[in-house]
Order: sequence, then C-alpha cells, then structure tokens
Amino acid sequence: MRFLFVGTSPEHGGAASHFVTLARALTERGHRVHAVVHPQGEIARHLRDSAVTLHEGTFRNALDPRGYRAVFQTAWRTQPDLLVTGFGKEYWPLILLSRLIDVPVTLFRHRLPPLHALSNYGLPRLADYFVAVSQYARRTYIAQGVPDNCVRVLYNPVDTSRCRPHAEQRRAVLRRLGLDEEVILVGYAGQMHGGKGIFTLLEALHAAMAREPRLHGLWLGDGEDVLTWRRQIEAHGMEARHHHLGWVSDMSAFYPAMTLLAFPSVQPETFGRSAAEAQAAGVVVLGSDLGGIPETLQPNTTGLLLPAGDVEAWRDAILAMCDPVRRRPLAAAGRAFVQQQFDAHRIADAFVHMVTPHARRPLRTSVTRSVDAPSVRRPRSARSKPQGGRRRTNDET
Repeated sequence: MRFLFVGTSPEHGGAASHFVTLARALTERGHRVHAVVHPQGEIARHLRDSAVTLHEGTFRNALDPRGYRAVFQTAWRTQPDLLVTGFGKEYWPLILLSRLIDVPVTLFRHRLPPLHALSNYGLPRLADYFVAVSQYARRTYIAQGVPDNCVRVLYNPVDTSRCRPHAEQRRAVLRRLGLDEEVILVGYAGQMHGGKGIFTLLEALHAAMAREPRLHGLWLGDGEDVLTWRRQIEAHGMEARHHHLGWVSDMSAFYPAMTLLAFPSVQPETFGRSAAEAQAAGVVVLGSDLGGIPETLQPNTTGLLLPAGDVEAWRDAILAMCDPVRRRPLAAAGRAFVQQQFDAHRIADAFVHMVTPHARRPLRTSVTRSVDAPSVRRPRSARSKPQGGRRRTNDET
C-alpha cells in the first residue's frame, strides 16, 4: 500500500512519536510511505534516516493555504491509497482534501479533552477511520458524544528493536551520571508538570531514599513545574540523588539504565508510551491505576498498578522493588508482553488490515503516465462500506 502521512507540527510529544514509529514500521513491512512534515521539526529529524520519503509543508492552522497546497501537490504526485494524520490542526484539512482527491483518510486521536462541538460531531463521522489509542480513550470519546461505531482502537506502536535491554548502554548512562552499577535507578520520562504526578513521585522517592541508600532518580523531560520541583529537592537536601537531563530526543537510550520506571500521573492519560517502551527494555513499571495506563502493563506480572497520588503506596512499591528477588521476574516478563501487544510491526500489520476494506489504488492505463497527470479514481460512492455498522476487529475485543 501507499500511505501519505501528514504531520507538520514541529514539536515533540506522543503524537509525533506515534507518527514516526508507525511510518517506519510500515516501510519495514514493505509499504510505501510519504510524509508531509515541518522541515525543522522533530518528526523530520527522526525520519531522515528511514525509508520514508519526506516532503516539506506546514499548517499554521486549519485554514493555512500553504499546507493545503503542499499536501495536495504531494498527493497528486504520489497517488496514496490512504491519508493519515494524528494532529488536530490537520484533521479538517485532510477531511477536505480526502473529498477533493477521493482518497480515504484516517485520523488518530491522542488526547482526551473533547473537540469543539462541530469537530466532535463531524470528524468521527466524516473520517473513514477515527482511531483511539486505547480502550479508555475510546470510552471517553463515546461518552463525549461520538457514536460507538465510529471509533476504532489501535494501540501506540513500540519500536522493540530500539527499546531493548542493553548492558553496555546501561553502563554508559551510569558512567555519565557518575553512578556505580549497584545503584537502583528510578526513572521518569515525560512532561514535568503536576498533572503527571511528579510531586507524588518525588515525595515517595524521598521517603524511600531515607531507607534505601542505593536509590537515585533519573528524570527525562521538561515543563512548567521544573522550578518548583527543583526547589522541593533542594529543600530536602537531595540534589546529589536526582539526575535531571531535561528533554531528550531518544528516550530509548536511557531505558536500559533504569531499574524501575514510574508513570505516576494523577490526571487520566490516553495511553502511556514510556511505560510500554520501558518494559520492552526489561524495566519494571510502576503505573497509576488511572486512564489508559492500566492497558500498558500486566499488573503483578510486568509491573505494579498503584493508586494515583498515594505517596505511601508509591513509597512502599519502590522499596518492594528494590528487592531483586521480587523485581527480576517482572522485568523478565515485560519485553515479551510488549512484543505481543505493542510491537511496531504488529501494530503496522493491524493498521493495514483495518484499512484494507477502504484502500484501493487508482485505475491505470497500460501506458506509463507523467506523475503530474491526473489519475482516474472511482467515485467515493463506489467504495465498499461496512453494512449494518462497523465490523469489530481483534484489537477492539
């Protein structure tokens, strides 16, 4: 199949990671992927060494004519079977372009807050596929008024070839931090703000550190509450036991160094990408029993689910996982779980299976035509549509 991904946001984040991982996996499965991206953005930077063909384009907003022109010209030349995006400002442009060039469109939704009323009503009904990245997110969208037969589920893909146990990488990170190999390193990867539970984790870590001298914290991320977080560390006199590297472009390089990864959000999450990635690297995950996080691990098998915001429960769990006899079986089980549930190639295959009923190629003559010549397309009304509602797929059961 031929895919045209559109992701012109220059910023990093979960939607960008999803875009990069899925696009890479599709090319590795033999599909042709083109992507319209911001030339200086994170997506472009991460895809430049891949088989994805990049095209420059930007949408400042949903009405930006330059964005429409870039996507239309790329689609005209590449003849995709499917348009794909996961960014809100590109939802309506791709719906309109889908109608104009008669190519089906998939919209991934990565956030929980409701769309504006018109978008909440129109987008799920007009998109050929409107996709949530967890069952929790799907239930949330339905509660917001989206018809249940309009929302499918496809989990975030994890590149298990990059996220994996790696002893030398662990030693390199520990040397960089000035730590020995006996350290128990509790990692956090994400935005640094209160809703992510960083203050719950910090308080729990300080209480656990008072009992376990080998404990250290590794913090990967930035955000609005960094200064408050630093002041709390200084107030406890714990600066030497916390290592803040800010936002890093490749989290996978740091997972092998972690003993535990904490996902302590106190506000619901759509999924929990870092939890899945860490398990792929053989790291035990402690996650809040909230939102989509429980779908990212197997409780008491690959990690632990804990009450959101409960400092004592988090402290006790951290201390319990300092015992290697209790920790190692969970660490060993994590990679197999992620490979089964979230491996990027499996997700790519499931995506292709999901969209195949709508995907089709333009009719061609036996004579090679110029790439600038228009293609002949079947009218949208000729596409096969599910009868009697949408047929469920395995990823939704």
